[in-house]
Amino acid sequence: MALMDFIKKQFIDVIHWTEEDDSVLVSRFPMQDMEIQYGAQLTVRESQAALFVNEGRAADAFTPGMYTLKTQTLPILTYLQNWDKLFASPFKSDVYFFSTRLKLDRKWGTPQPVTIRDKDFGIVRLRAFGLYGYRIVDPKLFHTEVSGTREHYTVDDLDGQLRGTMVSSMSELFGESGVAFLDMAANLSEFGAQLKARMEPAFAKFGLALDNFVVESVSLPEELQKVLDQRIGMNMVGDLNKFTQYQTANAIPIAAGNEGGIAGAGAGLGAGMAMGQAMVGAFTQAAQGAAPAAAAGAPAQSAEDLIALLEKLHGLKEKGILSAEEFAAKKAELLGKLS
Repeated sequence: MALMDFIKKQFIDVIHWTEEDDSVLVSRFPMQDMEIQYGAQLTVRESQAALFVNEGRAADAFTPGMYTLKTQTLPILTYLQNWDKLFASPFKSDVYFFSTRLKLDRKWGTPQPVTIRDKDFGIVRLRAFGLYGYRIVDPKLFHTEVSGTREHYTVDDLDGQLRGTMVSSMSELFGESGVAFLDMAANLSEFGAQLKARMEPAFAKFGLALDNFVVESVSLPEELQKVLDQRIGMNMVGDLNKFTQYQTANAIPIAAGNEGGIAGAGAGLGAGMAMGQAMVGAFTQAAQGAAPAAAAGAPAQSAEDLIALLEKLHGLKEKGILSAEEFAAKKAELLGKLS
């Protein structure tokens, strides 16, 4: 068997590689004793590159094409070996093939929220997710800095390093830009362009070119998003009278579907308007107090009026419109006026 292996390797005269799947970045060509015949044919296909490595030292690199391996086509390797001109004996070397195709739809994201200082919300934690694509543009540099002597090197082997680089660059950009979270979330294209420009030098150090970079979303963690939603809701409420009208309009189709049909809708509308008026009146009185009325010479509220208002507020509490704490505070205020 050893004799057959020896005979076979003497007739290896074509060196080429086809990718097993889309995940492979680098593959070492399998050769018996790493021995190549003088005059062998090297075929490098489009979207590939080849690199000869002699005793651990990167030598000649080849772009797409067909080559006959001899001293003229292996100048660096010939120099490293100190061969005489027109050598005709086999030589030993590792041959690595590189996929230079664009690697698309690689996902990136923040495994943990990034803490930054936001001019609107103070200190917040942000998450970001997206896609990127890259290609190998310097096989020799990629071999010396990343893949080394491994027989195969894949995109999955590289993803962790690249994602770490992205998250680091993103954190720095967040901190330096001073852009508020809401403005950042509304301009993802510009944010992605700035991140791409910042990360391109880091990719170049590995012999890579960052071809595209997309930020799909910038968001807050769930607990902070709830706080933001509440704040947005309060801003949207604005005028309480308009808010009450809006709630009443939304209640009409619900009431119409309940027992009583349109009549029920009318009752619900009347009840909704009454509750809305009571709520608006309660908040208005709480804000204004009794001082303006006294200054205008108006008579003080009677005990019956205060009790009636208290009953209306209790009804709002029972329907969940007012919280127990809000009702208790208003109740204490009204009872204080009776004393």
